[in-house]
Amino acid sequence: MVSPFPGMDPYLENPEFWSEVHHRLITAIAITIAPFLRPKYRVAIEKRTYMSGGEDALLVGISDGAILSEKAEKKTPKSSTITLPYQSESTIVTLPQPLEIREGYLEIKEVATGKVVTVIEILSPTNKRAGKGREKYVNKRLNILASPTHLVEIDLLRSGKPMTRGLSPLLSAYPKTDYRVLVARGNRRPQAQLYAFSVREELPKFLLPLQPNDSEPLVDLQSLFRGVYERAGFDLTIDYTQAPLPPLKPEDQLWYESLLHEKGLG
Repeated sequence: MVSPFPGMDPYLENPEFWSEVHHRLITAIAITIAPFLRPKYRVAIEKRTYMSGGEDALLVGISDGAILSEKAEKKTPKSSTITLPYQSESTIVTLPQPLEIREGYLEIKEVATGKVVTVIEILSPTNKRAGKGREKYVNKRLNILASPTHLVEIDLLRSGKPMTRGLSPLLSAYPKTDYRVLVARGNRRPQAQLYAFSVREELPKFLLPLQPNDSEPLVDLQSLFRGVYERAGFDLTIDYTQAPLPPLKPEDQLWYESLLHEKGLG
């Protein structure tokens, strides 16, 4: 069964599913574009690893039961010839432990030189909230934008702070939509292509930026997402009778309820 939504399925933004969606989609993109890039380029799946506070565990799908537990333990004073003050009850708590976060991304490399021509990123929840994840990604992003390397940035998460805010006055008036795909070509900056779309629209198609005079493959993000959804069998595990997490905007509430009812899922 395909997703009942025309584009991004908002139910997959739930931390319970997002890590798998991210992994599968980044892999699907790599598998799809690789044949069009050979033999001049190869697509490498890279990963960014950093330590973050335990509070990020919920964002990446780790149960809160693994983060914090409490247990009351009574201390009974032992008899003694010396009278000691009564010891009050203690509570056993689990302290937040550093959490290793791994985020996958793609690098398109020129085989002859090893040069990174294009970077493809799919944003994670930790990239869109204050903390180590955002700090590390923003620094990398700025380094890419200051170089000739092309950047393709895919944001399929409604929650958090979009990366197009706060980085340049030129981007202050960008369309405020649910999702975004940014294609920033190294030879055209500071201009970039921004595909902004809502939960009611299909995911966009875009040309993958390469070096001048190269034939650029078309990335059909909607088709890739549809394949990921079907292969993963998300329809077998998502409960569409419950509200999505995070919830949709009030103006989309009636639309999505009607859509699910029409598909026999509401």
